[in-house]
Amino acid sequence: MDISSSLLLFSLFLFAIIIIILNKINGLRSSSASKTKRIENVSTHSHGPRFPQGSLGWPILGETIEFVSSAYSDHPESFMDKRRLMYGRVFKSHIFGTATIVSTDADVNKAVLQSDSTAFVPFYPKTVRELMGKSSILLINGSLHRRFHGLVGSFLKSPLLKAQIVRDMHNFLLESMDLWSEDQPVLLQDVSKNVAFKVLAKALISVEKGEELEELKEEFEQFITGLMSLPINLPGTQLHRSLQAKKKMVKQVEKIIKGKVRRAKNKEEDGVIAKDVVDVLLKDPSENLTHNLIANNMIDMMIPGHDSVPVLITLAVKFLSDSPTALHFLTEENMELKSLKELTGEQLCWNDYLSLPFTQKVITETLRMGNVIIGVMRKAMRDIEIKGYVIPKGWCFLAYLRSVHLDKLYYDSPYKFNPWRWQERDMNTSSFSPFGGGQRLCPGLDLARLEASIFLHHLVTRFRWVAEEDTIINFPTVQMKNKLPIWIKRR
Repeated sequence: MDISSSLLLFSLFLFAIIIIILNKINGLRSSSASKTKRIENVSTHSHGPRFPQGSLGWPILGETIEFVSSAYSDHPESFMDKRRLMYGRVFKSHIFGTATIVSTDADVNKAVLQSDSTAFVPFYPKTVRELMGKSSILLINGSLHRRFHGLVGSFLKSPLLKAQIVRDMHNFLLESMDLWSEDQPVLLQDVSKNVAFKVLAKALISVEKGEELEELKEEFEQFITGLMSLPINLPGTQLHRSLQAKKKMVKQVEKIIKGKVRRAKNKEEDGVIAKDVVDVLLKDPSENLTHNLIANNMIDMMIPGHDSVPVLITLAVKFLSDSPTALHFLTEENMELKSLKELTGEQLCWNDYLSLPFTQKVITETLRMGNVIIGVMRKAMRDIEIKGYVIPKGWCFLAYLRSVHLDKLYYDSPYKFNPWRWQERDMNTSSFSPFGGGQRLCPGLDLARLEASIFLHHLVTRFRWVAEEDTIINFPTVQMKNKLPIWIKRR
């Protein structure tokens, strides 16, 4: 290990220790221990529900240091694999200052994710909760969440928006790809991130170019940096800077909302057809959907445009670059579609992209192997029994999706990129949940597939390329170490 790697690892350990001490200063561990004792006393007999085995690790530190060091390794799930062999697929641990039940069992994960708010509620680290705010769609529960999620989900799945996404992706990709040079590498992760952010900003608040977009993007970069910062809100800290950035963005979105309301009142534009998510929410008669709540949530919903979609696209290109046979099949399929449309003189539409069978298999396999979302956290609101396990009230529950997606119990040769495995395999199973599940299933999952399909189509029909060697970093978010440089040749 070189000096820089040693310093990085030391910094990560120090970061973890500080977080835990801050979270534990009020004696949370003793409370968790009492809960453990209470549950074990209730359910220790061999034939009834059982409290998961495991270890709470060191006092105060728990098992966080080992979890973090594994997460930064080439085999992030090694922390889970080791304990799964010792304790089973569901076990107890203590990570990031919280007593946690960890599950690598597909059925248990599905049951928890499909539960309502009387059983489980979302749980996030303190920093994330502060940045999102109490009214975030990621944190709210009950009727308000169902209403908000339903309105947004319906719009994101609408043919109208999908048609707009196709036009926008086409224009943004042409604008970007026309500037690509054969004499220097293209940083594919940066390109996909830039395009995806533009698409999402237009779909959410109808901002697509100019100074307004650049200002929004600059503040958003500052905001999202704070998601993995220390939970200290003092001037000069990253959390403070991120909170200030979000305030500026909220003001910017609120200004956009006021403009929409004014134009609608003056009948300056068609108010019947919703052009973006803000339009959809403004049309709802509920008094709970205030302008401030809408503005705050538009910022939170930009996160997928910064991480999930670009990472999906980048990893698909990475895996295809390492699998010439899969790349050949995908290229042939997309070239055939392009030739057909040129012959008929028709424009490509959204269902053309989503109906490409092998392309969709590639995206599905990328989601399985890439694990853009490595896990989902919940908090138990009462003692819950699932598949013979008791999850105690007040404990955190971590559905570790990555372990399920890379488990040989569910997939043959799980570490091999094999899109053909989905020829006869059903995606609607508990062992495949790349976007979470239940009432909080990501409302933009169809758009993620669509954007990835469009990007891959334009890439393979316009270019041949060779990717430089690059490494996937899996923690704290999935990304390429060197942003996946590719050397392109135009067809």
